[in-house]
Amino acid sequence: MSKLQQLILKSETSFFRKWLLNLALSRSIPFNAPHHFKIVAIKPGEVQIALPYRKSNLNHVKGIHACALATLCEFTTGLAIISLISEKEYRIILKSLRVDYLYQAKMDVTGFFTISSNFLKTEITDPLRNTDAIFKEFEIKIHDSQNNHICTGFVNWQIKKWGKVKAV
Repeated sequence: MSKLQQLILKSETSFFRKWLLNLALSRSIPFNAPHHFKIVAIKPGEVQIALPYRKSNLNHVKGIHACALATLCEFTTGLAIISLISEKEYRIILKSLRVDYLYQAKMDVTGFFTISSNFLKTEITDPLRNTDAIFKEFEIKIHDSQNNHICTGFVNWQIKKWGKVKAV
């Protein structure tokens, strides 16, 4: 179990550890820092992340920017996957991202994603014994504070063992 996975496990029941996880992720993924993502709830395979309605996340019509919503989709699904598989053993990298926008976000939004350890085993880690890489698309729905369905993200991840990654 990696240090990140240990911190995720401890964050499930500890406010301080969740705060520490939020801090660690905002520093280790500097691109995400201006968004002020906040992990609301986390346990292995299940993640809920909030994106605040704040000036740095807004577009020209005062709604949450499409790119911030897309990043929320990517971040939430990726963290859920990493919570179950070690980032030291497997590399996950975004292959493609498509978002269908349904409603303008004029308040805080939340992404919730869950993946079962059984799905991960049967669909990802077991097949990786016989192939170099797996491509999996995950669907995530983003809702605002009033439970309006803001958008649906389709996040396609490439997952492979680090031993199969070719250095350039």
